[in-house]
Amino acid sequence: MKNLALHWQILIGMFLGIVWGMLASYLNLNDFTIDWISPFGTIFINMLKLIAVPLVLVSLITGVASLSDISRLSRIGTKTIGLYLSTTVLAVLLGLVLVNVFKPGNAFSPEKREEFRSQFAAATSEKSSDAAAVEEQGPLQALVDIVPSNIFGAMTDNSSMLQVIFFALLFGIALIMIPTDKAAPVNSFFEGVNLVILKIVDIIMAAAPYGVFALLAGLIVEFAGDDPAAAIELLLVLGYYCIVVTIGLGLMILVMYPLLVVTLGKTKYRAFFKGIFPAQMLAFSTSSSAATLPATMECAEKNLGINKEISSFVLPLGATINMDGTSLYQAVAAVFIAQAYGIDLTLMQQLGIVLTATLASIGAAAVPGAGIVMLVIVLQQAGIPIEGIALILAPDRILDMLRTTVNVTGDATVAMIVARTEGQLHPPTGIKV
Repeated sequence: MKNLALHWQILIGMFLGIVWGMLASYLNLNDFTIDWISPFGTIFINMLKLIAVPLVLVSLITGVASLSDISRLSRIGTKTIGLYLSTTVLAVLLGLVLVNVFKPGNAFSPEKREEFRSQFAAATSEKSSDAAAVEEQGPLQALVDIVPSNIFGAMTDNSSMLQVIFFALLFGIALIMIPTDKAAPVNSFFEGVNLVILKIVDIIMAAAPYGVFALLAGLIVEFAGDDPAAAIELLLVLGYYCIVVTIGLGLMILVMYPLLVVTLGKTKYRAFFKGIFPAQMLAFSTSSSAATLPATMECAEKNLGINKEISSFVLPLGATINMDGTSLYQAVAAVFIAQAYGIDLTLMQQLGIVLTATLASIGAAAVPGAGIVMLVIVLQQAGIPIEGIALILAPDRILDMLRTTVNVTGDATVAMIVARTEGQLHPPTGIKV
């Protein structure tokens, strides 16, 4: 297995995890899987989370400091944020078009809606409470939350990644502004730490196929329980909705991103897809842009030829504020729930969804399930019953895997474009197929 490229190892791990999960359900090995296999998936996720904050902090500091002047940082930052916001708006609009054309919400009967509402009442209440806490905050609270009162406190919580990014940017800018001879030893220190962190990433990624196997085995067992047919029946009932979301996410990966890569990135999409594929597979299995960030950065630099100066700035920022897949999903889910409840949304309400989903994506934590909390805010803004979120909780974990894959692909696409426009795209050193 060592001779196989990483993405093939991850694919094999995914396949075996699914097979084991289904067999475990049939053979009544659920408890064994949850007790003795699933924990290794949790350990793998924890290892990725362990390295996420140090990676973002050190990569951004070294990346910003390497830009050497404030004007260059401003130019790259403007390009990056502009591209991220543009792709997010396009994703939301695409989701609204698809859900209005296919109308998946009309497929639910009142009996089935009531069944889901009662089954997921507790989870719905929890998500509503989380969203209510966010809603009660003032209009500038999101801006306040970006600035940490204690950087060490922010570094202990992966959901505070924006605060870590703020400090890293501030630190890097300050390094540029002080005399070169004084900044040199600090730069050398962080470059050395960066090398250590990247080596840790290599060690963690060697365990990725086994971690992915354990993750998916546990997921299938929890989803199916003692009756695999229950999972199949549930997916069939919600299949129409899932298909619409999947079509939208597929169009992002197979149409929108290729157009951007080819026209603005001046790169063949086949080469881009090969290069980012290992990160896509890890994103699919972990459902976390933050956890996948180490692999995304490695793929961008080694497989796509993106200069470290660009990748260390654009990708950590993208893992926090660029959620194209999540934004598309929120648009489809909001209108789907409205359709299920027989609510006709006006054009202004749907435009409000575009704005809210775009802004919500900026503050969404790059961890599994964060999109659900932000979706509640989108629903409230559009006047859609929050209880309707119970309808989509069942397949959300699977769709979360797909939309995270889109998020990571979008990050890499923007990094490719920025690198091309800055003349920082070089021949790749490590594509393996």
